Amino acid sequence: MLLLGNEVLATLAFVGVEVNLVLFSKSVLRQTNAEAANTFSMWMGAVYLFSLIGAFLSDSYLGRYFTCLIFQAVLTIGLIASSLTTQHLLLKPGGCGTLEQQCDPHSKFETAIFFISIYLVALGNGAAEPALATFGADQFDEEDPEESRAKTSFFSYFYVALNMGSLIGETILVYIETMGDWVLGFWISTCCGIAALILLFSGTMRYRHFKPSGNPISRFFQVIVASFRKMSLEVPQHGEGLYEIQGKDSEMIGARKLLHSNGFKFLDRAAIITPVDTSFIPEKTSPTNPWRLCTVTQVEEVKCILRLLPIWLCTILSSVVFIQMLSLFIEQGATMNTAIGAFHFPQQLTKRKPKPPSELQRIGVGLSIAVVAIIVAGLLEQQRRKYAILSGEDISPLSIFWQTPQYVLVGIAEAFVYVAQWEFFSSQTPDGIKSIGLGLSMSSSAMGSYLCSLMLSVVMRITTRNGKPGWVPPNLNDGHLDRFFFLSAALTAVNLGFYVFCARRYKCISLEKREGGKETETIVP
Repeated sequence: MLLLGNEVLATLAFVGVEVNLVLFSKSVLRQTNAEAANTFSMWMGAVYLFSLIGAFLSDSYLGRYFTCLIFQAVLTIGLIASSLTTQHLLLKPGGCGTLEQQCDPHSKFETAIFFISIYLVALGNGAAEPALATFGADQFDEEDPEESRAKTSFFSYFYVALNMGSLIGETILVYIETMGDWVLGFWISTCCGIAALILLFSGTMRYRHFKPSGNPISRFFQVIVASFRKMSLEVPQHGEGLYEIQGKDSEMIGARKLLHSNGFKFLDRAAIITPVDTSFIPEKTSPTNPWRLCTVTQVEEVKCILRLLPIWLCTILSSVVFIQMLSLFIEQGATMNTAIGAFHFPQQLTKRKPKPPSELQRIGVGLSIAVVAIIVAGLLEQQRRKYAILSGEDISPLSIFWQTPQYVLVGIAEAFVYVAQWEFFSSQTPDGIKSIGLGLSMSSSAMGSYLCSLMLSVVMRITTRNGKPGWVPPNLNDGHLDRFFFLSAALTAVNLGFYVFCARRYKCISLEKREGGKETETIVP
């Protein structure tokens, strides 16, 4: 419960920066629609790219607990810095920071200080997230049936905790910041970050801790080098005679051994014992030169990562859709009627996500829903632009509540895909590199963010030729945001077909149980 509470508070702190960064970039930093969307995409890409750094340090050197503790401290420092920068450097003159009253231009130094602070937030949140999810899963024993079932549910609860923090941030903080009170919003986020750090530290003595298992990157390249050194050798048909250490565990502390599989057979050469290798083996648990001879488990670790890559690639384009929910959807909503009577309704408040299912097979369903969601967004944009042009105003009379279906669809798709990804990458990676698996899962969002930014830049470069305003101009009524949405839908549909092809051919990981050396444990996605 401490870790789930920590996730709620840490997410709430992060969301205070994330959810309004597009509007902050436009109203305070004076960026255009395309610039603000690119700023957000690049920043979100960094968040998820930093997850790989956190995952690597967690599995290799720091351990999961200390990775969480250190990087949540970095998150808090970034929040404090962004609060102070906004309060003392950016909000000039007083009362600025709304779309109606933009702030004065800032110096390069002031802007740089702000970006350094929010990238510290990105580093802290991104690096801590995979370690925190894996650290939570570490509290359950997979070989105990009851705890194994509880562990399966943990990722769903973790996702609910994440969305609970998001929901609170997307109501209270969004309303405060949309009304122009950026300083209060940032300081509330900072207080939540401090509270999350204290909550994590308070449970130090109760947690189940595991030692880091060494550098997985060197282990990966040892297999590649050893297999190339033995390219001339014939690969055993069913893995007979390949090298493996004795005992119940693998070379990595506390990690189970992996059983041989028939895929990527060329890598099996790394585990073939040659006369040169035999002098290293007697009475030793591992060879003296791992760059010449690797264990079956080590070879299978590399195979696991290679099998995951096609599925990982398929999740990148779905992240493009999810990023648009936080950037272009908001810009679309900003040009719609946001009032209900005398009450002003911030456009970000429609971003509520339902509780997610947790079946791996539903990644495909999530990708399908993402295609429908982005098509709905394109159809709505056509109507929004039509009514805006007919009214002769920049703000369309069409109510912002027409965005609800696309937000709900994207939220459902996100829930299907993300929870499924976490479970899949956690279950299909060996014990010693679980954080790397989750980091790889989260890094697909980074690639999606950068791909979204690249798509937007390329589209704007092409569509602004000959003096045209482009598809996503400063005034959306002059452009064709709908065409960008339809382009995203077409690419996501092609990606869905590729995903189905890859998913049907995926082979699951097989682990050797500790208590029964010869038994297999096949984890079915």
